[in-house]
Amino acid sequence: MDSDNGIFSLTDRVALVTGGGGGLGRVFCEALACFGADVAVMDLDPDAAEKGAQAVRVAGRRALAVQGDVAQAEDVRRMVESTASHFGRIDILVNNAGVSARPARVAEASIEDWDRLMGIDLRGVFLCARACLPLMASQGSGNVINVASVLGMRPFPGMGGGKANFPYGVAKAGLIRLTKDIAADYAGDGIRANCIAPGWHNGTGLSSRWGSSEKVTEERRRYQQHVAERIPMGRWGEPEELVGLLIYLASDASSYMTGQVLISDGGACL
Repeated sequence: MDSDNGIFSLTDRVALVTGGGGGLGRVFCEALACFGADVAVMDLDPDAAEKGAQAVRVAGRRALAVQGDVAQAEDVRRMVESTASHFGRIDILVNNAGVSARPARVAEASIEDWDRLMGIDLRGVFLCARACLPLMASQGSGNVINVASVLGMRPFPGMGGGKANFPYGVAKAGLIRLTKDIAADYAGDGIRANCIAPGWHNGTGLSSRWGSSEKVTEERRRYQQHVAERIPMGRWGEPEELVGLLIYLASDASSYMTGQVLISDGGACL
């Protein structure tokens, strides 16, 4: 990809991507770099963060690897300060870091799973936005892109032949509302905020919840097949199929869009 892409160009902009060391985050970091952005790659795993940063450098842009936990306010403060100090500004915040848990009905879900999901998938986004928004406001411009999920739009009873992953869906629903609050509160400061809501995509890293035993592997295979059968397009999405939405939201191509949710789900929400 060429960074000279007209209204899609991100040349000389600075992006901060949480969970950028692997899965969708790595794809997002590379795409932002290919369209001209310098990228700070934040990840809980320092080796993964450095590998993500190296991919940005290979694409010809400046990179910074930052280790930290988005659920920890001090880590987030350090991450944002390091990025701003290194690059001089932050133009784009991509809140991508997230976790999931084994599906369960409301009364069967563990309190530990609930707290973990809310801490990372919702509190983490709040902390990152809270740390970046004053800087963006002082710049007179900024762009927050949150990665939600179609599970935050509504439940999908029986999807995959099993139980709903309700804590994940509740966290993502909260994230969608948070996005709209950011958009409403900060439009006057030149800041936009939008969501990408993927459906079932390969390569997200969320599948780590399944474990690796032979029995679990077969269970996961059946789950993936059942989900594909329920999607009108008949397949799971690929990480690269989210890149167009990311670049659209990150660039001037969407300059009059804020507070919106862009769904990429192969028709699952129909």
